[in-house]
Amino acid sequence: MQKFPISPVVIIASLWANRNLLAGLIRREIIGRYKGSVLGILWSLFNPVLMLAVYTFFFSVIFQARWLGGSGSKTEFALILFAGLLVFNFFAECMNRAPSLIVSNVNYVKKIIFPLELLPVVAMGSAGFHLLVSFLVWLGFYVVIFGAPHAETLLFPVVLVPLVLFTLGVTWLLASLGVYLRDVSQVVGSLVPVLMFLSPVFYPLKSLPEEFRAVVHLSPITVAVEQAREVMYWGGSVDWLIWGVYLGISGIVAWLGFVWFQKTRKGFADVL
Repeated sequence: MQKFPISPVVIIASLWANRNLLAGLIRREIIGRYKGSVLGILWSLFNPVLMLAVYTFFFSVIFQARWLGGSGSKTEFALILFAGLLVFNFFAECMNRAPSLIVSNVNYVKKIIFPLELLPVVAMGSAGFHLLVSFLVWLGFYVVIFGAPHAETLLFPVVLVPLVLFTLGVTWLLASLGVYLRDVSQVVGSLVPVLMFLSPVFYPLKSLPEEFRAVVHLSPITVAVEQAREVMYWGGSVDWLIWGVYLGISGIVAWLGFVWFQKTRKGFADVL
């Protein structure tokens, strides 16, 4: 029976060797999502604009919400909230799609030479495209309201590096489990919305009592959400110590997810 390598070097080598295939699959994934619609890929721009407008209206006008430590302006809450949603939506899109990645691509499973480990990366690339569009919408809104953004905004991609590794590891795990346990997609679909409220997306971490902050810190997106807001809106820097610890843990999760995927993939064809 064929054995699949589990070394971390294999991950990088596979991504590099199949970079052209990966780029093509991501492009096809993005275009295919909007194929046949009137607006086409413009929907990827329209959706975040609509979300930002809705959040601005409901939270700043109807609910009169104000962010702890902020200036209290009506648009501030929406911008800070949307910065956190950028991170959550990226993570949520990857998680929701993960359990069905292999099941919905049976034709690739039957092809012995096809690198199945790329499918989670393709899904992440598609989610990354929507994250980029949403980020540009946020940036444009910020420029219109407040002017030139902080230079620290350029650190936003750096903030996301640990989250990308963590998400990739969990996606590999869920993609494999989804083949053997079809209930995984239902479980993930129920847990992801819960995670949104267990993470500081709609509220600042500082607003919670000390005894609850430790629980919220268990969320895999808490650090990314907090640091994304720090560099994007407040103009602060990255907490490199926390970022480094987060990066180390995420790297381990990514490798363990890859190991699980490689160890279990030999049974995909039999189950499907």
